[in-house]
Amino acid sequence: MLKVNPHLEYPPEDGRYLRGNDYSPVAVAIILNCDADKIPRELENLVRGGIETGAALSGTVQTENIGFEKIVCNIVANSNIRYVIVGGPESEGHLTGEALKALIQNGVDEKKRIIETNAPHPFLFNLPAEMIERFRKQLNLIDLQFEGDPDLIRKAVWCCYQESPVEFRGYSLHDIGAYPEPPLSGKITWRVTQPWAEILDDKEREGQRRAQELMERLRTKAKKKQDDKPKER
Repeated sequence: MLKVNPHLEYPPEDGRYLRGNDYSPVAVAIILNCDADKIPRELENLVRGGIETGAALSGTVQTENIGFEKIVCNIVANSNIRYVIVGGPESEGHLTGEALKALIQNGVDEKKRIIETNAPHPFLFNLPAEMIERFRKQLNLIDLQFEGDPDLIRKAVWCCYQESPVEFRGYSLHDIGAYPEPPLSGKITWRVTQPWAEILDDKEREGQRRAQELMERLRTKAKKKQDDKPKER
């Protein structure tokens, strides 16, 4: 099967992941439901199970916005990755697992909101729609969420490497070769601490533009007033 070199900048985004075989057909995303400095051994074992068996990338994800944006950037930069295994528990505050599966299955709407998820802030404002669609077309989902056995992750990764299709948990898995388009280069274009507060339509954008113009006029007026003051001797 066809294999290609990842983009020169691969993986473009940093994060809590391990890098393995660049020509592997599979990545592993383990849902994190705790502080990053308190990751329990059982979740670490799931991540290591993926990378030790040959995953291209294996790590944790917690947020349904910036976290997903980093995953998208890293995966589309490597056309060899054709599967993503979702494992681990659910993140109750973010519904990360539900949102990630919804992103792959349903995509986003015109406001960059992930379709059919109850996650509180499922917006991918920092990515172009073309990159999101490429991510969805390139990947096949393997849902192992709520499964705590590292050997199950290892088995899934192994199945994705096979030359001929093998049955695994209702999936037919094998190495289908690289996605037939070049890898994409891209990083998160800008970062926000409250992505849900982004402007969502043309009317709001126009209101923001006018507010910015008003603020600039006020700053210019204030500077002129300051410059016109008599200088003390």
